[in-house]
Amino acid sequence: MNELDAHLLVVDDDERIRSLLKKFLMRHGFLVSTARDAAHARRVLAGLEFDLIVLDVMMPGEDGMALTRSLRESLQTPILLLTAKGETDNRIEGLEAGADDYLPKPFEPKELLLRINAILRRMPDTSAADAAPKVLSLGVIRYDMERGEMWQGDDLVRLTATEVQLMKIFAAQPGVALSRSKLVEELGRDRGQAQERAVDVQITRLRRKIESDPKQPQYLQTVRGAGYMLAPD
Repeated sequence: MNELDAHLLVVDDDERIRSLLKKFLMRHGFLVSTARDAAHARRVLAGLEFDLIVLDVMMPGEDGMALTRSLRESLQTPILLLTAKGETDNRIEGLEAGADDYLPKPFEPKELLLRINAILRRMPDTSAADAAPKVLSLGVIRYDMERGEMWQGDDLVRLTATEVQLMKIFAAQPGVALSRSKLVEELGRDRGQAQERAVDVQITRLRRKIESDPKQPQYLQTVRGAGYMLAPD
């Protein structure tokens, strides 16, 4: 995807912040729509498709965390959370809710821009090549390496942008154990224990979509002392 073609939805109850973010992101080539709360966001999403949602956590009524959980039931659009809560547990909660990344307030607009572009670059290229797709079998799950898509029978398994990237990383090196620090690096995240813990959360979520018994993983395995490994059939 060309980031400059992307359509973003900014959801924030602060009118001043909405306006500032819209102007800033439009100056950098994005098409930007805004919503003032969760209910407004739902109405906008019902009529338009977006490439990424920038969502404030602390909103009156339905907050950003609850909206993220709800959207993830039917929508795989990447979500970047903006939160005034910088503690690790709050960040992990956001990832568990289905967010692809988070940015604690206050933040530099340039960092927001970098994170948005990083997420958009991780999205699969839908202008697929005509070559025969490479498919990995994970029990009843099929992973199309060309399209970055996961299927169970005729049903498409919804993946977040981060899960898409993790599958791409693992599928490129099947049977090879990758450390948490290596995965953090491949995901383009800042190094640190908080990010490594975030990877653990993403792995747990991904296993729920792959494994028949996520507590005893057969295909996305933990290799003691080494990290995680994808072991296709």
